[in-house]
Amino acid sequence: MPPAESPHPSSVSAHFREQAGYCRHLGSAFTAALCEVMAHDLEAGGVVASLVGDWTGNPLKDALALRLCGALHYAVLTNASPELKGVYPKFESDWDMGKVWPHARSYLSENESAVKVFIQSPPQTNETRRSIALLPGFLKIAAQFDKPLNLLELGASAGLNQNWDQFNYQTASWSRSGNSSVMVDTDWHGPAPDHLDIEINVAKRAACDQNPLNIQDADAATRLRAYTWPDQPKRLARFDAAVDLARRMKTQVEKADAAEWLKKQLAQRPEGMTTVVYHSVFLQYPPADVIGEIMTSIETAGINTSDNAPLAWLCFEPEGLFTGSRASPRMITRLQTWPGGDASIFGYSDGHATVFNANEQ
Repeated sequence: MPPAESPHPSSVSAHFREQAGYCRHLGSAFTAALCEVMAHDLEAGGVVASLVGDWTGNPLKDALALRLCGALHYAVLTNASPELKGVYPKFESDWDMGKVWPHARSYLSENESAVKVFIQSPPQTNETRRSIALLPGFLKIAAQFDKPLNLLELGASAGLNQNWDQFNYQTASWSRSGNSSVMVDTDWHGPAPDHLDIEINVAKRAACDQNPLNIQDADAATRLRAYTWPDQPKRLARFDAAVDLARRMKTQVEKADAAEWLKKQLAQRPEGMTTVVYHSVFLQYPPADVIGEIMTSIETAGINTSDNAPLAWLCFEPEGLFTGSRASPRMITRLQTWPGGDASIFGYSDGHATVFNANEQ
């Protein structure tokens, strides 16, 4: 388990209840109810207490509740528990936690060792909807520099968002077509992005993750799908389409530490291209010294940028990383470009980009 001070069990159960609130806010009543019933079981000294009651890391930062939810969904997707599969959601509302939990509890009890192994790895949703929050920045970069793009994604998981330029984007007020069956939508407020019709020319794609999932591997794809909440069929369909696209594009992610990998990539960025460092809901997870190292590497590279090899840093991350206001729950889309070092904010949203509030640019 993660090396850290051991929390009091009540802090673990409090995390499960807090996660339930997040899930409910993000449109998954099922996952919210599952987190709540697991909190009850933990407090009662049940199987959840055996599995995670002595968790030695930070349960919130480790997304502990989602690890356990993922283990159960994985059992459903692999038919490891036909009984549980029979009562899990097939559509948005056809579930009854009173029927689900007894089978879930039995599965956890009978497979405790396997579940403990499963939850050692952090959840990786690789949420493709976040690409619609990044899109205004990508369009601005393409228009501002008019050069082929050299894409570098940090914390890329299985790399599904490397193919953002191939996605279709749809809101009530604007749309953009891509070369795939991936449809990304959101409840968009404010002005449409500028340069919606611009042609995107991606010359190179590269990405890294400490624990990349090989999307060509069927079991790895199933594990990734398990972290997508089961009562959200539209989100699951988008995930499936993004996996199909990634396999067609032969998407790859290097296993590497982000700070070290980025330094190497920035040192050899090509002339005649715009290098774009980008990431989404990643930078909050590394230790503080690593976050600082990543930021310093980008800013240092920016100082030495030429007009023939511009640099852009585009991210969708917690507002507090840039403002120091840790109390803010918002994710912001931020772009900084060099030469010049100009920075701008395109808007803000929640972690899944279910609603995006765009700024005037």
